[in-house]
Order: sequence, then structure tokens, then C-alpha cells
Amino acid sequence: MAASTTSGFAIPASVPAVSVPRVGAKRRRRIDQQSGRALEILGHAIEYLTDEFIHQGASFSSNDAQVQAVQLLMAVNRQVYFSCPEVPTLGERCRAMLGFSQA
Repeated sequence: MAASTTSGFAIPASVPAVSVPRVGAKRRRRIDQQSGRALEILGHAIEYLTDEFIHQGASFSSNDAQVQAVQLLMAVNRQVYFSCPEVPTLGERCRAMLGFSQA
């Protein structure tokens, strides 16, 4: 694994099959400034590579280096996003404030 100089997040050397967490997948996340900047940079890089790929009119192949680069960036993007803590729902905040435990 290599470390990104702009975000400090580890970047895998190859693109693993990334499973997207289903629990809390639709919940909002509290994104700190460093994670937000990393997501912004990754989003721009993904957009740039996909635009270049389409502009070149290349045929889609999973062995294509540009496609693999986009997949790698998308995997890192998901890693950064899902590492951010979920924002508690209103119900969870009320229960915590009133001292009720979740069962």
C-alpha cells in the first residue's frame, strides 16, 4: 500500500473487489475537512479520467489501464467516504439524551 500525500489515506496497489456496506449505506456521514478535500480531489480525478476515456473513444475493457485507474480511484473514494462516522438520527440522539439504551 502507498500513502497519498494529499489525504494520508492508504491506497491499495491493486483494485480489490470492494463490497459496499449495506448497513447505514443511506445514512448521512460527518465528513471532516481532510476527508472532504480527499473526496473532492478523487472526484475530480475520476471525472477527468472518464472524460479522457470517452473523448478518446476507446473500447471498454476491464484490462484497460485507464479503466483500472478509475476503478482504483472509485474504490479509494468509497474507502474514504465509509471511513467517516455516520450522523446519528434524530431518534438516536433523543434516546441518548434521555438515557434510553438501544435494544
